[in-house]
Amino acid sequence: MAGQHRMLRQLQLWDVDSTEHGWSVRQSARARRLSVRVFRNGGVEIVVPPRTPPRRVSEFVGEHREWIERQRRRAVPAVDWPLPPVALSLTAIGEEWRCSTVAGAGRAGLRELAGQELQLRGRLDDRVRVRRLLVAWLVEHAHRRLEAPLRALGAQMALTPGRLQVRCQRSRWGSCSRQHTISLNVCLLFQRPEVLRYLMVHELSHLRHMNHSARFWAEVARHEPHWKALDRELLQGWRRVPSWVFR
Repeated sequence: MAGQHRMLRQLQLWDVDSTEHGWSVRQSARARRLSVRVFRNGGVEIVVPPRTPPRRVSEFVGEHREWIERQRRRAVPAVDWPLPPVALSLTAIGEEWRCSTVAGAGRAGLRELAGQELQLRGRLDDRVRVRRLLVAWLVEHAHRRLEAPLRALGAQMALTPGRLQVRCQRSRWGSCSRQHTISLNVCLLFQRPEVLRYLMVHELSHLRHMNHSARFWAEVARHEPHWKALDRELLQGWRRVPSWVFR
């Protein structure tokens, strides 16, 4: 495995980064097939299943390079944070939040106001803290807003999830543990409601089948017939995530 990792790293350096900046190759134990993600800032990530030969990864890059280039041309250049005024479009739950700022000498802080408004106060030049405040608020808000829909959907599927966790992750959209803990990525807030629902169906289905067997996908299809199209959309869902979330 270590030797294969070195080979993939060599591919990243020689076959990808030699011609483009912002490309990476990531091996994922959960990946069922090779896939490519183009982020909002133009970065590209190739996700490969375990034991994928570097030669196959190189072929995959070549097969999809034209599509990748089209997506990169549409990418939004990365910008510094903060840039007031800011709007947070939480598409998955149908909310539009405004973010106002009040500059001051004290440590940056954030509070939630009426009318779906967030207010940042204090030293706004501390961009690392400002970003952390906003991401922490997103995680907390997602937990408040997603737990009830998750449990309602579980009841429809005759399933009872355990604890809900919300995380800010670069690679996983969700997971389900053997203790029935469901983890959801806070970045789901920026996806379409149909995509969010599919991901919930996917993770809840793991309560019956802790694998990706034919029976698991049959369970998913029973509750979401359009899962294949939604799964493809989710693969490109990183493009919907504001660049500052991971800066």
